[in-house]
Amino acid sequence: MFAFTSFGCKVHDSINDGRGPPQFIINGQVYHRIGSLLPGIGENPRFAQLYIYDTQHEVVNRQGIFGQTTEIDKELIVGLMQMIDEHNVIAQLFRRAREFYEDHPSQEFCLRLFSQRVHDPRIYNYPSCDEVAALIVGDFESSDCGRDIIVQSTSGQLQRIYETHALYLPLQYPLLFPYGEDGYQLNIPYRGVQVTYVRGRRTRMSLREFVNFRLQMREDEGSIIHKARRLFQQFVVDCFASIESQRLFEIRKKQSTIRGEFLNGIEEAMQRGDVEASSIGTRVILPSSFTGGKCYMFNNCQDAMAICKHYGYPDLFLTITCNPNWPEFQRYTRREGIPIADRPDISCRVFHAKLKCLLTDLKGGTFFGPLNAGMYTIEFQKRGLPHAHFLLWLERRNILQNVELVDELICAELPNPARFPNLYRMVTKYMIHGPCGRIRPSSPCMKDGKCSKFYPKQFVNETSFDDDGYPVYKRRDMGITVKLCGTDIDNRFVVPYNPLLLMKYQAHINLEFCNKSNVIKYLFKYVNKGPDRLTATVDQSTSGCQESQILDEIKQYYDCRYLSPSESMWRIFAFDIHHRWPAVQRLTFHLPSQQYVVFDDSDIVSSVFVQNRDLMTMFTAWMLANRRYAEGRCLTYVEYPSKFVYDIESREWMPR
Repeated sequence: MFAFTSFGCKVHDSINDGRGPPQFIINGQVYHRIGSLLPGIGENPRFAQLYIYDTQHEVVNRQGIFGQTTEIDKELIVGLMQMIDEHNVIAQLFRRAREFYEDHPSQEFCLRLFSQRVHDPRIYNYPSCDEVAALIVGDFESSDCGRDIIVQSTSGQLQRIYETHALYLPLQYPLLFPYGEDGYQLNIPYRGVQVTYVRGRRTRMSLREFVNFRLQMREDEGSIIHKARRLFQQFVVDCFASIESQRLFEIRKKQSTIRGEFLNGIEEAMQRGDVEASSIGTRVILPSSFTGGKCYMFNNCQDAMAICKHYGYPDLFLTITCNPNWPEFQRYTRREGIPIADRPDISCRVFHAKLKCLLTDLKGGTFFGPLNAGMYTIEFQKRGLPHAHFLLWLERRNILQNVELVDELICAELPNPARFPNLYRMVTKYMIHGPCGRIRPSSPCMKDGKCSKFYPKQFVNETSFDDDGYPVYKRRDMGITVKLCGTDIDNRFVVPYNPLLLMKYQAHINLEFCNKSNVIKYLFKYVNKGPDRLTATVDQSTSGCQESQILDEIKQYYDCRYLSPSESMWRIFAFDIHHRWPAVQRLTFHLPSQQYVVFDDSDIVSSVFVQNRDLMTMFTAWMLANRRYAEGRCLTYVEYPSKFVYDIESREWMPR
């Protein structure tokens, strides 16, 4: 209602059905647009309805972003408008523009909102009106606005606002920035850095770092943003969508200059007489450093396979889910009165701290003994809470080769409430599936009248494995039950768990045994699929009389993006999405003259060939190192990183 701009995106609100806390989740690309100061004849205002057009403060029922139609408190709205009119610089500027229109209805004019500021943007004082905007009267079509915003008096066109504009955030969230404070803008220097460029190091703040800075909790600052509840969810999702949009914009901007081709392809082009580098090669779209891209997921999967090749198949598959009832969350909820679902920053911080503690325990051999290797991937539930999937390689390879040892680590039964009351309380609270089936047909896991997780299981007296290699855990009919949904639930609904893990971390922690079967392929695909889904299409583009096929991964990336508040907050804090140990060295190899070369469109083909013809690659440097170091000649190329390290700058292998 109070926004000066329109928030455009596809909101995924099907999960807000009342069975859980509401979440603001989007699909696809996010954009913000601003229209004219006044609507045309017979048209509704496109933005700033209460500030610019509705002088009578008319308030009607509105449907919110969560699909709920509510009755608006008119006195509250009027009070908020008076407060913003008095303190918000942007609102005052629009009021002045409206007053100018009332005094000069036939005069053409526009309001220009400046992106750059004269004073240091790190000093958060009240912005000066002269620095924020200027009223332009007369011929303003020829003015070069750059990334500034031009708001005309009456126009049928919408103008997109860049996420790097200083007024991007205060225009969309005037209640979160009541004074119209500047948001992020380009070229904000780091504190104490005077130079504009340092080789190999950034000297200017990125958009992610700025948002991260703004979202920190400070004892001496009463933050309005953290108390906005559902609007805070939209704010963090919007901020990370802007961060990712800026990254993709920079990647796409560089596509016009970067090309790649094999060295022998460059030589053939030179022999044909091609001079310009823009006539050969293919575009490089999403790099492997972009989280969720095609190369990112492929490299992670290959790294996982390298660990599997060295240590064998993984032994354990573990899933831990963030628990909204953790004491850290309960203390905050009781103190502030805000549900933890409306504070994804706190849920991500606490879960990240628990995850680091769990990693320390696993690497220290607290629960399963010494480990050779491990990895995890973070995913996010539709209800907003994060969870992690682990693959673990035990040091003693034969530890789980008989069912007795499996039963020592994994349990799928209700404990005796008389002997283990605390464990019984934890299992019945966190490790019961459903209930589903005939007991509750409306359970989310039910599909076509059956449970998609194959619950309830069957009673069995001992652990075994089925024909497909899946474990069948011991579930005895001992008469121990728990009352849920008016029905007695027994061992058939218990999710496999480890008692020590469950008692320490008090959350849903599912532990499964892995064996040498087709389940391994599924687990690798599941744990390394990444947080985003990406689809690549092949488009036809015509340049002159030549047609080339361009793989545009960015175009379809937006359509497959699924952003929730927790994932946005996790990525803003720059927490790891994927982690593995030990480290994996990616080795490149090629046939003679088949190394891949990256160059610019403006380069000369002959220069590119000469510069890369005799340039050492990782593979050719390994051959040269075998001549120098006798101790490496007994090692294969794959074994070489265990004794030698590759220096990227000097392009040579050196002993560790």
